[in-house]
Amino acid sequence: MLAFLHILLTGLLGVLRDRVIAFERIRLVDGENKCSGRVEILRHNQWGTVCDHGWDLREADVVCLQLACGLAESALHGAAFGPGRGEIWLRHVQCSGHESSLTRCAVILHSHTHCTHENDAGVKCSGTLFTPILSLLSPHTVFSSGEAVRFSCGALSGHHVRDFHLYKHGVSTPVVTQRADTSQSRVEMTVAAVDTFHQGSYSCRYRVQGSSPSQLLRSPPSNSVNITVVELLTPQHWYNTSSEAPAGSVIKGHSFNITCSTPQPYPGGSFQLRLIRPNDTVRHSLPALSPSVTFTFAGAQSSDEGYYYCLYRVQLGGRTFVSRESQALPISIRDPDSVLSPVTISWLVSGLTFVIAVIIIIVVAKVLCSKERRPSELERETRSSVENTYVALSINKR
Repeated sequence: MLAFLHILLTGLLGVLRDRVIAFERIRLVDGENKCSGRVEILRHNQWGTVCDHGWDLREADVVCLQLACGLAESALHGAAFGPGRGEIWLRHVQCSGHESSLTRCAVILHSHTHCTHENDAGVKCSGTLFTPILSLLSPHTVFSSGEAVRFSCGALSGHHVRDFHLYKHGVSTPVVTQRADTSQSRVEMTVAAVDTFHQGSYSCRYRVQGSSPSQLLRSPPSNSVNITVVELLTPQHWYNTSSEAPAGSVIKGHSFNITCSTPQPYPGGSFQLRLIRPNDTVRHSLPALSPSVTFTFAGAQSSDEGYYYCLYRVQLGGRTFVSRESQALPISIRDPDSVLSPVTISWLVSGLTFVIAVIIIIVVAKVLCSKERRPSELERETRSSVENTYVALSINKR
C-alpha cells in the first residue's frame, strides 16, 4: 500500500514538474516593443496563446515582472495585438499578482469556456516600474517648526505594492517607510514635528515582488515636492539715550532709540515694537531690511514710559509666522530738574560727608572745652572745704 502511494505521488509530482517545465518560457508578440504584445507561452516546443477570460492587471503584472518589464499599464482583451495561431494553452488564468511566473497561477487547462484566437490576451508593460506620484496632503508648503507634514505617494491602481518609501534629497536612507496592504496603491506618509533639518525637496518610491521571492523591484523616484520650515528665534532688543540719564530712564525732551535684532532673518520679514502702558498698548512696525532695525523716538514724553517688547514677523507661502516676544524692557521718563548725573551725585555725597565730619569735630571740641572751664559740683565742694580749713588754721596760729 505504501509503495503504491509512493508511486502515485511520484507520478503526480512528475506531471506537475513537466507542466511547469512545459510552460517555462513566455513572450510578447506583435507589440510596439518587447514589453507589449500578445501573450504567448511555449508548451511541447509549440507556442500558443492565453484566453482573455478573467484576464486583468494581476495576471498582466505577473507577465511583466516575469519578463523584467516593470508593471502592467494595461491588461488587454479581444486580441488587441492581433489573433495568434496554434493552441490556446491557458484558459481562465487566476493570479494573485505575487507569483514568480504565469505557470504558478491557478489555471484551467481544459475549461469548457469557449475561447478563440479572437480572445487572445495581451499586455502593455511600463518597461520599468511605473513612476509614482508624490503630493502634499497639507494645503500649504511652508510649515513652522514642530508641525506635522503629510504626504501621499501613489502607484498604478490594481498592482500589489509591498511598501512605500519617502526620501529627502541628499539623504540616502528613507525618512518614512510605509507598509502597503495588498489592495493599496496609495499610502499616506507623515513626517511628525519637522524642524529646519526637514526643509528641502522630497520624492517617494515603492517596491514590488520580483520574479523570485528574494527579488524586490524598486520603482523610479517620483516627482519632487519642496517644503520650507520656518523657525523664528526670539529677537533681542536694547535702547540708547543721553549719557546724563540714569539706567532704565530717559530725560524728558531728550531723544532715545530702541534696536531690535534677530539671528535668523527671512526675506520680507518685519519687526514690531510693542509698548505696554498702564491704560493701553502702542505698536510700531518697521520692515526688516537687515537683521537689526532701530526705532527712533525724538523728544521723549511721559507717554513713552512703559514696558517695551520686540517680536519678528514674516509672511511665507500665504501664512504668517510670528516669533515669541523678547523680554520686557522697562523705560521711565524723568524730568530734567530732578535728574542728577552720577558724577554730580558723587560730589554731593562727598561734600555732605565732609560737612558732617567737620560739624562733629567742632561739637566734640566744644564739649571738651566746656568741661575744662566748668568744674564739677564735687570739685567745687572740695575746693571750698580746703579753703575753709586753711582759714581756720591761720586764725589758730595767731
